[in-house]
Amino acid sequence: MSNTLLSRRQMLASGSLGGAALVMSNLGFAATSSQTSAKPQGKTLETRDEAALLAYLGASPQSLPNLPYAQDALEPVISARTVGIHYGKHHQAYFTNLHKLLADTPLATATLEQLILKSHGREEMEDIFNNAAQAWNHNFYWKSLSPVQTSPDERLSRAIVGKFGSLEALSKQLLSVSASQFGSGWGWLVVDKGELAVVKTGNAETPFTRSGQLPLLTVDVWEHAYYLDYQNRRPDYLAETIAKKLNWTFASANYARI
Repeated sequence: MSNTLLSRRQMLASGSLGGAALVMSNLGFAATSSQTSAKPQGKTLETRDEAALLAYLGASPQSLPNLPYAQDALEPVISARTVGIHYGKHHQAYFTNLHKLLADTPLATATLEQLILKSHGREEMEDIFNNAAQAWNHNFYWKSLSPVQTSPDERLSRAIVGKFGSLEALSKQLLSVSASQFGSGWGWLVVDKGELAVVKTGNAETPFTRSGQLPLLTVDVWEHAYYLDYQNRRPDYLAETIAKKLNWTFASANYARI
């Protein structure tokens, strides 16, 4: 990397960005973990498994997607004001930060999924991971919500009954686990080693960095997702959202691809 480019990187951000830029200058980007010297924490995915994981997750560009509905479509459960700030300010900021972090580097054209897998567990790429993962999590969150009431399809319904006993029991567990996340984070319905599971992640963490857990849907428990509408009543936000606004059609489509 030239001295000019390094100076530009340092001016754009502080902290670990300078170190991350230096690492990227010597890093030949590829989607497979076999070409990465520092592996993600936890069980390392084999190359063929990571390829399958990327195929499931898709290829998300480094740009803010359109909301799948109008900003007021989730009212009264989630207000248009909350959606406007959440989507237009917080979600947009992650992409803006990524553009600054990755401009003129080999990772500038990578997908969010590739960035997440490549940067996870690497201290020198922590800023990249946090912004890429939060961008991806929010993409997934908006799709996990629906303005109209939905239900799981037959295949997913059978799996839910087999694992949890009923959709109501699953909903209660998703609420409980999500509400129990200390501080900022996410609640998820995932497929883990072939079985449905409810998990939580902190801050920007994603399930698919955990030995390839496959997310079906998510609920956001960062305060900016609910504070304007519910203040500190996170369980109330979760109860209303899970009961009335989860997009089971989206979850069913994800499950059908597994």
